[in-house]
Amino acid sequence: MKKITVLFFIFLSTEAFTQKGLPAKLPTEAVVHTTFPQHVDFRQTMIAQLKVPQEYTVKAVATGLGKPRMVVVTNKGLYVSRRDQGDILFLTDTNGDGIMDKLTTVWANFKGVHGLTEKDGWLYGCSDKELKKARITSEGMLSDTVTILNDLPEGSQHDNRVISFGPDGKLYISVGSSCNDCKETNPEHATILQMNADGTGRRIYARGLRNTIGFDWHPVTRELWGADNGTDWRGDSIPPEELNMIIDGGNYGWPQVYGKQQADPTREDPLGTTKEAYAKTTIPSVMEFPAHSAPIDFKFLKASGKVPAAYQNAALVCWHGSWNRQQPEGFKVQCIKFKDGAPAEVTDFLSGFLSNDGKTRFGRPAGLAISPTGIIYVTDDANGVIYAVIPK
Repeated sequence: MKKITVLFFIFLSTEAFTQKGLPAKLPTEAVVHTTFPQHVDFRQTMIAQLKVPQEYTVKAVATGLGKPRMVVVTNKGLYVSRRDQGDILFLTDTNGDGIMDKLTTVWANFKGVHGLTEKDGWLYGCSDKELKKARITSEGMLSDTVTILNDLPEGSQHDNRVISFGPDGKLYISVGSSCNDCKETNPEHATILQMNADGTGRRIYARGLRNTIGFDWHPVTRELWGADNGTDWRGDSIPPEELNMIIDGGNYGWPQVYGKQQADPTREDPLGTTKEAYAKTTIPSVMEFPAHSAPIDFKFLKASGKVPAAYQNAALVCWHGSWNRQQPEGFKVQCIKFKDGAPAEVTDFLSGFLSNDGKTRFGRPAGLAISPTGIIYVTDDANGVIYAVIPK
């Protein structure tokens, strides 16, 4: 573990003031820890360390996948993106025992592919710059590939695009910030974009979202919710990770504001106003979580006879795990239960990857997919495993 003391000073020329506003009046000191729990290679015996609610069981259904990220479940099998390898895998269970026993690379040479979604027989994939689609054949293979967009904002620090179709039939793309806490020059950074399925009608749906990698629509209210990654290098406890209800035209404040309209003391004042006044014009978070837990995917469990009653219309969030705090946080999947359309309770759903002393971990949850039968698939991009959390 390393301990770093950071002093934030902002020096700007008079010309810069006219563009960015006045710098913070006082320097701000933060004690920053960097703690990386040691990686432990996966073994089948480790599954016994995992904890799930009593209504579920858990097992590994695929191993040795490298770094699987996002996952889509269809009636043909699982499609899995691998950003680092630049491909999409297709996994199937050929004998019906619940274990994925056949693996096919169905899309190679798709550099940086991360986001995946499916609609009307087409699989959509997205890298930091490109949005593409391919037709799903009767055997589950892909054909007739089409490049829809090739001019999305470059990834830089946050290159993990996530895509999904909303209840309105529009395609939504999460575009993270290009940096930790800079003044962006491209207005599409730190946003969620909305567009038609063919890429036309592209516009900024919401902004001031540093990196909302996971988002989904509440099954009843149809409101859009997402978990946002807060800024690094502010110390162990700030800023918190956020759960936001994301509205059309909403501004969530990053980089000057975080949480419930809290001004970041290290940032300059916006031109013509103060951070505090500006904060009041932004949309506050609805719920906060420990800083640097690193949310990735976020999905609702729709109400059905396959989902246990206590978890119907609840949300699941993958916490990839921290590096920027003294005591590690995350490395698990949590459940956010909603009441009357609002988040009301948070409980661990799939945990046990991180050792009790925080020194080692054997998994980093990344992607989520829920099958029509209520099975929840969770990818682990540290050990190359896909877990299935299965209703009893």
